[in-house]
Amino acid sequence: MDQSRLNICILSAAYNEGENLLVFYHAVKKVIDKLPYSFEFCFVNDGSKDDTLSVIRTLAKKDESVKYLSFSRNFGQQIALKAGIDTINADAIIMMDSDLQHPPEMIPDLIELWLKKKVNMVNTLREEDQDLSWFKKQSSKRFYQVLNKVSDLKLEPGQADFRLIDRLVTETLKKSKEQDVFLRGMIQWIGYDQATIKYKANKRFAGESKYTFAKMMRLALAGITSFSIKPLYTAIYIGFFFALMSFLYLPYVLYSFAIGQAVDGWASILMTIAFFGGLNLIVLGVLGIYIGKILIQNKERPLYIIQEQNIHENSLVEF
Repeated sequence: MDQSRLNICILSAAYNEGENLLVFYHAVKKVIDKLPYSFEFCFVNDGSKDDTLSVIRTLAKKDESVKYLSFSRNFGQQIALKAGIDTINADAIIMMDSDLQHPPEMIPDLIELWLKKKVNMVNTLREEDQDLSWFKKQSSKRFYQVLNKVSDLKLEPGQADFRLIDRLVTETLKKSKEQDVFLRGMIQWIGYDQATIKYKANKRFAGESKYTFAKMMRLALAGITSFSIKPLYTAIYIGFFFALMSFLYLPYVLYSFAIGQAVDGWASILMTIAFFGGLNLIVLGVLGIYIGKILIQNKERPLYIIQEQNIHENSLVEF
């Protein structure tokens, strides 16, 4: 491979990142201008409500290497990254957040490891930030523990969507037609040769993180239900367990009838009914998630809707 002719695209999904984009662009530009490769940017505006799209348009007018897609509404970061992957035609894609938490200084390291190890992708592993709150650290750790335990994935704590993927991985991901996109899981599922490099995340330049606890929970459910049917087996096992446990009442009932003692215990009965009613709802909820995913997938709606885009000849990005 002639390294001097390598085409590399920086892919970034942006949702209400108007304050960050210019700083991110200049920080990345400062790094890549020193490298002997051909670079382009691909920004995906994920239905932002601020001036994100306006900032991207301005950048695109000044720099022909800036390409963009703009969604008709907010579809989510995972789908925004998938849209970028679907449209990029480059030797490698480097996925980065536009809030500067993913250090642009790591770009040369990602490329060097990719070329040196001759792997298909280079993942990153975020070192634990000592300034984070106890709750944030524990919730992140438990997120990966639960995800790995109840799915067929093996993700390490601190693994995110900051990575380099080559053309082979890109072409494989383009074939995926899943509606519930979970890129971290898809990357692990497709295999290929992978390498990992650690990094220390920067502080967010401006604004607030878009990943709330509720979004993290939805992301975890997407990962669990997209790559495993273990929750269905777990529901069956729980059902068998409590069915067997219910037989423990039988000796007590028989003994009470034998000695002529009335079976009162209405409080325990009500508690049992409430408990098993809640258990049934949980099991039905698990079934409902899988059935709902089947329904959405079978509708075959487009994964995203592009309202605006820029097109240039000889671009790494093809529409």
